Amino acid sequence: MYQEAEALSKITDASETASVRKEFVRPGQTLPLVILGCRVVPATAWPRENRAMIEERLNEYGAVLFRGFPIDSAESFHAFANAAAGELLEYKERSSPRHEQGDRVYTSTDYPPEYRIYLHNEHSYACRFPMKLLFCCLTPARQGGQTPLADTRKIMAGISAETRRRFAEKKWMYVRNFGAGFGLSWQTAFQTSSAAEVETYCMRAGIECEWKVDGGLRTRQIRPAMFHHPRTGEQVWFNHATFFHLSTLPPTISAMLQSSFREEDLPNNTYYGDGSPIEPETLEELRRAYEAETFSFDWQRGDVLLVDNMLVAHGRESYQGERRVLVAMAESYEPPDS
Repeated sequence: MYQEAEALSKITDASETASVRKEFVRPGQTLPLVILGCRVVPATAWPRENRAMIEERLNEYGAVLFRGFPIDSAESFHAFANAAAGELLEYKERSSPRHEQGDRVYTSTDYPPEYRIYLHNEHSYACRFPMKLLFCCLTPARQGGQTPLADTRKIMAGISAETRRRFAEKKWMYVRNFGAGFGLSWQTAFQTSSAAEVETYCMRAGIECEWKVDGGLRTRQIRPAMFHHPRTGEQVWFNHATFFHLSTLPPTISAMLQSSFREEDLPNNTYYGDGSPIEPETLEELRRAYEAETFSFDWQRGDVLLVDNMLVAHGRESYQGERRVLVAMAESYEPPDS
């Protein structure tokens, strides 16, 4: 049962007045904030007129769940997302398989339902990334399929000072190999079939690229592990160092990859920024910090979740049955310390 209801606004249309309230999923759990509307509330007028309030709540809580608004298609989701977060972005420098469902609206990661997707912040490996993510549930899974969330401010607080110091000093490195039959091709990841265009993109984005003799591509990029949020000024843990590390994969997949590839040819792996390995005990510490702050809620049909991509990490639980969750991105940002 929702708690702590607070009237935010009254909306009048031709037939009735509808209350829009602020609530929480359960007592003491403020991630995400729930804004509960009703099906007659216009799906675009209310968020557009209340953008300033939505921004304030997003800065405070990190994620806002809109529930009870009339959203039932990719088209109505696009309109709502545009009204709530501004112009939507194309999915570039891709790392996961998605399919377009409309204008800058995509499926959430097309990954087998039996596997969990670990917590991460979208595009934290890139120089530019979306500040806002929007997820829309059109079909909730029969079982599972939640989108777990974790506050990166609290994750930061759960990491030891010594680990934070090492990452602040060394940063982290993402090594990626394309063309081995696993993961996306470089053509899909960079949305071009031109090697020259890839090289130009990498040069501008601070990515080292190396064409291999078998026609594949290896890239390396070094990024900070921590940033200051541009609006709140808070320091956040914002990186894919844990997510892309071989040891975070399910044991069966990790073992299969290690038996199939040399370490330097693995589809994805991470290191400290100087190329040295991240200690197993450090990776376990990081995973504990994520798990300690993880919270999940059950999707309902028509839900839209707006996430500040720097303040909150997200993932996906395994599921059974049909599940259709769409995603859109907004507000491109390039940190000054990237």
